[in-house]
Amino acid sequence: MPDLDLNLLVALDALLEEGSVTGAAERLHTSAPAMSRTLGRLRRVLGDPLLVRAGRGLVPTPRAVELRAEVRALVSRGQSLLVPRAAAEPADLNRRFTLQTGDVLLTTIGATLVETVRAQAPAVTLRFLSDHPEGASAMRDGVIDLEVGVTDHLDPETRTEPLATSGLVGIARAGHPLTVGAPPTAEEFATADHLAVSRNGRGQGPIDQRLAEVGLSRRVVASVPSYPAALFLLRDSDLVGLAPARLGTRAAEALGLTTFPLPVPMPEVVLTMAWHPRNDQDAGHRWLRELVRGVVTARAGAPRRAVDLPPAEALLGANRPVLSSH
Repeated sequence: MPDLDLNLLVALDALLEEGSVTGAAERLHTSAPAMSRTLGRLRRVLGDPLLVRAGRGLVPTPRAVELRAEVRALVSRGQSLLVPRAAAEPADLNRRFTLQTGDVLLTTIGATLVETVRAQAPAVTLRFLSDHPEGASAMRDGVIDLEVGVTDHLDPETRTEPLATSGLVGIARAGHPLTVGAPPTAEEFATADHLAVSRNGRGQGPIDQRLAEVGLSRRVVASVPSYPAALFLLRDSDLVGLAPARLGTRAAEALGLTTFPLPVPMPEVVLTMAWHPRNDQDAGHRWLRELVRGVVTARAGAPRRAVDLPPAEALLGANRPVLSSH
């Protein structure tokens, strides 16, 4: 429709409302001659004079009277579409948000996030998906609304915001020799039997690189695909595992597990939330991001500036095992 000019609808609405070329021109902040030319265009397009002289004024034709209500409704609808939307009222939201996050973070913030949503937006449903390397395309395709965790596989256009940093600590059952007395030495830590968390069964990670730098190695006797499974196995055995400090210890403590400092330095991992730019200005999505930001930072504190932090891929392995993996 190369000849479609929606400005003609606005002009027609003003002309029919004012019943005057001069009045319509003042209403639209243009000149009377320009409005007169627009009226000429409208007459040609519609094949009707629309407004005709009656004494010193103009009166609408039957066709103009027929169009008046419909034109007014169309212009009002267009004006409502082209103004910024008001901030979302959570109580009025009725939609489902899909979040992708690892089970480490979910065990820490999941309950708080769900309960906060229930209190603020009862009609909102949260759907949690496990983290996966294909999260970027899922976000681009609209399958995922928000990803929270270690985001190292994103498209360049993806929006990201750092939320928190987390180091690693050792974890074992209460009373385990490594949790009693002074913190373990590197030799004591390396000689323990270890449990790894990895979706693909990997038993090696950055901790092994750090031990190798001091001439040590550890024995990983088992690996499990999820953090909750690891917690129960650690509780019922003498194995030793790793957990994210501040963000991964809440569930461990609930099971009676004990944490201890690692004897070799480990870089911190940056936790972020990521979303597609199509959702930047969506009021409901902005509310969700604010909610997630508040819950995560309340648990872990504000993100600190990382110093000499290797890429997340190097920290987590090429296949992105769970944050507490190695």
